Amino acid sequence: MRIELKNISMTYQSPEGEVEALRDVSFDVEDGSFVTIVGPSGCGKSTLLSIIAGLEQPTSGEILFDGQTLSKPSEKIGLMPQRDQLFEWRTIWRNVLLGPEIRGENTPRRQAEVGRLLAQYALTGFAKKPPSQLSGGMRQRCALIRTLAVEPEVLLLDEPFSALDYQTRLAVSADISGIIRKTHKTALLVTHDISEAISMSDQIVVLSHRPGEVRNIHTLDSFRGVGAMERRGLSAFQELFREIWGELDVNV
Repeated sequence: MRIELKNISMTYQSPEGEVEALRDVSFDVEDGSFVTIVGPSGCGKSTLLSIIAGLEQPTSGEILFDGQTLSKPSEKIGLMPQRDQLFEWRTIWRNVLLGPEIRGENTPRRQAEVGRLLAQYALTGFAKKPPSQLSGGMRQRCALIRTLAVEPEVLLLDEPFSALDYQTRLAVSADISGIIRKTHKTALLVTHDISEAISMSDQIVVLSHRPGEVRNIHTLDSFRGVGAMERRGLSAFQELFREIWGELDVNV
């Protein structure tokens, strides 16, 4: 097992007093799998991702990464946030190589791999341009390539498509799902979009309203080997959508 969450609870202080964000959350993430976390707004999805990234410490519980307690950020885990956070004063090429540059690992091999990914997604012609000259979908592809440039073994994606229009979101989520699967990465995605979760995932963890508790875990064995866009046309897709929708007590 790659990642194991054991009874994760999180309570934090607010001006109004203590807020219980998560309660007794437990689930496992297998090596090479794509797991999505869905739930109502405010149920602690992004907080849970920050805990897995080592950016926050839970009030109680434990996270194991390859059998070892995870209590701080790891170079093996890469985080792709909601916004692309591309720097306007750097070209796309310098943006996607920022991680290796900071780590002192901007080697010819890393540059060649990044160049291959830019070419694969028709971004080579934009390598010397600033981010402002790219569409939202192109920027998100660059953000993923930047995350992959440091060669993490696990990817955490915090609602990375939320700012895109519907049609762009469909295309970019399918592309990014394909990139992750081709690179054989383990991935955890947080999203409000049930359709997006079903189209991309091997497993879906459904959280309840705050405090977030695991309401159900769906394993999508019948969808394995089927592409993100192709899944949307299956009758099983709509059946699972209705089932997950029924498990959520407010609109997601």
